[in-house]
Amino acid sequence: MKRMSDPEQLVRAVADAGVGDPRVLDAVRTVPRAGFVPPHLAGRAYRDEPLPILRGQVTTQPSLVAKMVEVLGLTGSGRVLEVGAGYGWQTALLARLCDFVWAVERFADVAEVARENLARFGVANAEVVEGDGTEGLSEHAPYDAILVAAAFPSVPRPLEEQLAAEGRLVQPVGPGGREEVVLFEKGPRNLVRLQVVAGASFVKLYGAHAFPEE
Repeated sequence: MKRMSDPEQLVRAVADAGVGDPRVLDAVRTVPRAGFVPPHLAGRAYRDEPLPILRGQVTTQPSLVAKMVEVLGLTGSGRVLEVGAGYGWQTALLARLCDFVWAVERFADVAEVARENLARFGVANAEVVEGDGTEGLSEHAPYDAILVAAAFPSVPRPLEEQLAAEGRLVQPVGPGGREEVVLFEKGPRNLVRLQVVAGASFVKLYGAHAFPEE
């Protein structure tokens, strides 16, 4: 029996978790996660598990990343806002599925690592900005989709306002540590809750429109 390559092992784990969009699976296959984790953890990059990074943060479990990306329904065009870039793997996946990704990361050193990783792998249609993700980036709005990679009991108002009509937003909803990942759509008056994507454990979302800085 032919042994699967490491990326194929991760693709299989993502598919087994319920992700069926071939474009998302191809992105997981093509974007080398080993290049977006701390070098000493590269040997664990193709396991379906979160990994620690700078500032006491952790990457999101790959199958959960893929689920969150899949429900946004990206079709190869459009503009995406990502809140919480981490080391840039999720950013790179999104970039393969849309025109441009604006990613906001609250830690300057983490943002710099993400920029270096994206540049090394030739991801030209994404930009990582250091800042408060709960404020969004109004200068580039509206966004066709928004992905929030940290938890708060509600969607920050600026993110709702910056989402385009009928745009989709996915966010862990809860206190941080135990929450539901929820998909929303921008209706005529407000966000409409569409579905629970998964149960999960995320770090807290900090900022002017979420938890105060500790």
